[in-house]
Amino acid sequence: MSNRHGKLNAKAISPSTISTTKLTTLSISHHRHPPSLRHPPLGFHKFDRFAFSTSFSSSQPSPPTTASTGTAPSTPFLDDPYRTGRFLTDEEFDKLRSLESFAYDRELRSGSLRVRVMRAEEIDETVRLLADSFAESMLLPGGYVSLLRFLVKQYLIERRSVMPHAATLVGFYKGGEEGEEELAGTVEVYFDKRGSNASPPTPTPPRNSPYICNMTVKEQLRRRGIGWHLLKASEELISRMCSSQEVYLHCRMIDLAPFNMYTKAGYRIVKTDNVLVLLILQRRKHLMSKKLLVLDSPPELHKSGPDQEQTS
Repeated sequence: MSNRHGKLNAKAISPSTISTTKLTTLSISHHRHPPSLRHPPLGFHKFDRFAFSTSFSSSQPSPPTTASTGTAPSTPFLDDPYRTGRFLTDEEFDKLRSLESFAYDRELRSGSLRVRVMRAEEIDETVRLLADSFAESMLLPGGYVSLLRFLVKQYLIERRSVMPHAATLVGFYKGGEEGEEELAGTVEVYFDKRGSNASPPTPTPPRNSPYICNMTVKEQLRRRGIGWHLLKASEELISRMCSSQEVYLHCRMIDLAPFNMYTKAGYRIVKTDNVLVLLILQRRKHLMSKKLLVLDSPPELHKSGPDQEQTS
């Protein structure tokens, strides 16, 4: 989502635990293998502004970190260096291919934007964006940023292990014909129960419903409509991937700019945190919901309407 100055926060990493330095860990559950397994293995705790759960493993491979743009050569999702050994069913295999091919392109007044699923080689760049944005919003000392980046990276690696039940989207912005493409923002989407967080923020959304969270836009690229289109790209992907079209997100009560954006996009308040959450150093939040339309075919590329969107 964002505060008055434009920091986005669609609720999923909570800051109270950072202040107490308590690290709670969560292990990815092991799913039973279905009878028919034809495809190869696919290989955090709460903060107030985002929400993530993480467990730590020394066995995770580290691919080379290279500068990447929206058009850089990519590692196929089935060859992901962060594979965990879990086998894919036919349905999961098809959904993974859909994620790999997904792209959302929009022309903005100030340039162009492409949103797609984050690739393995883009994890480090996305980690820096998320961690720096969170540290900025929490006014954390510089010494905490490295720790925060470590925690966020562990989280993003583990989120890749539940694909295609969840996905992290990244937006690449190009300012004009001569501008260079750069990472502008990111957002996370849960498609079903297997992709959901084991400890979701309150008020708790339905576990088997799509959920949007961890949205942020690079500070110098805010107020260009990027946040709006990260939201729209998330909705479009959910419409293609999910049978349930009732999507949920959180918005802190103090974040009026993102609240106005979500309201403009058709989201309505379902429930609001009890005032007692203040006793555990949590900001009160709205749980918001919207019913999406099912997409029969990809929408045509068009000019951005709400390019003046004030929260990005």
